[in-house]
Amino acid sequence: MSGQEAQGDAEHPDWWAQLYDPQAADTGRTRARDTLDERYRSASRTLTDTPVPVPEPAPEPAPGPAPAEAPTTPPPSPSPPPSRPPAEAPAGVLPAAEPASLGEVVPDTVVEGTRYGCAVLRAASVRGERARQAGELRTDALLVVRFGAGQDGLLLCVVAAGARSGPDGHRAAREACHSIGAAVGRSSARLAEDIRRDRRSALQPGLHRLTDRTFGRLRAQAAALGLEPEQYTVDLRCLLLPADPRCRTRVFFGSGAGGLLRLRDGGWQDVELSATTSPAPVGDAVIGRDPAAGAAAVRDGFTPAEPSEPARTEPFRFRCHVAQPEDVLLLCSPGLAEPLRAEPPFADRLAADWAAPGAQPPGLAAYLTALQGGVDGCEGDRTAVTVWEG
Repeated sequence: MSGQEAQGDAEHPDWWAQLYDPQAADTGRTRARDTLDERYRSASRTLTDTPVPVPEPAPEPAPGPAPAEAPTTPPPSPSPPPSRPPAEAPAGVLPAAEPASLGEVVPDTVVEGTRYGCAVLRAASVRGERARQAGELRTDALLVVRFGAGQDGLLLCVVAAGARSGPDGHRAAREACHSIGAAVGRSSARLAEDIRRDRRSALQPGLHRLTDRTFGRLRAQAAALGLEPEQYTVDLRCLLLPADPRCRTRVFFGSGAGGLLRLRDGGWQDVELSATTSPAPVGDAVIGRDPAAGAAAVRDGFTPAEPSEPARTEPFRFRCHVAQPEDVLLLCSPGLAEPLRAEPPFADRLAADWAAPGAQPPGLAAYLTALQGGVDGCEGDRTAVTVWEG
């Protein structure tokens, strides 16, 4: 408040009281008494020279019939909460484990992926639905390893299926992978040189000998376990990829069931049908059934302690494949080879996913999902190595 207003208030301390006193004499031009609102407007004009509007009271409604009441609508009943979908059934039963043999545990699924030279590689091994429901181990095994470096670098992919070996199938499959891997690793520099120079006449007998020694080790172990040779064996598929990007040769070898297929121009071609087959090399020993002889053979490099019986093995398969840009090469165990050959819709779906124009190689998760497509009657383990050529 300004000083002038404060001084005026001091001179007339009861000014506001007189203004609003209902008994105060009226100073207006008429005899009618002023209302409180009229006194307020008069005071406002005097102090501010600006009229202050006072809202007029709302007129009372004219008497008449009471309005009809609006019909009342019952409130909507609360909707029930959305029902939760039932919990999914468990994927399967974990195999039983022994505390003293935890090294025997086999994971349900393994995946691998890399770019090597001018190729992109994806690999996976998945326990089949039959084994999942029965709580059994995956009997397929997968090995993807690199030996050497630079121009002498060599990538080895091994797929071994031990389903025919009964309860020891997982051991036979892993033993086959490790045996062939160690043998190739010791000769990797020479093998890489032979592949670069396309020495097929040297590659076929050399790889045949390494493969037969791997099966000789399995027969020796079968003898040590007191099993028949066919009770401890595998279906074997191997692929060699040189690191040198200038070399487009891919070498396939193996024995038993499985598959090697090529996806070119939008369709699958069964490359394995044109692979060379041959019996075991002359002079390669076969281990007998005596447990002592088998154990000794494992120690001294597969030389039996006594004459052995003739081998009963599958023919050796070998092929050198010259890749072209945009080729897709698939190496797989019987559990995947069978549906690919028997179910065209499954094969067509993979072809559409993996070889569409402009498509890139799938990531590991997408690759694994593609391999697990349902095919009635095919519930075994599935293991595959797929190479996309750049």
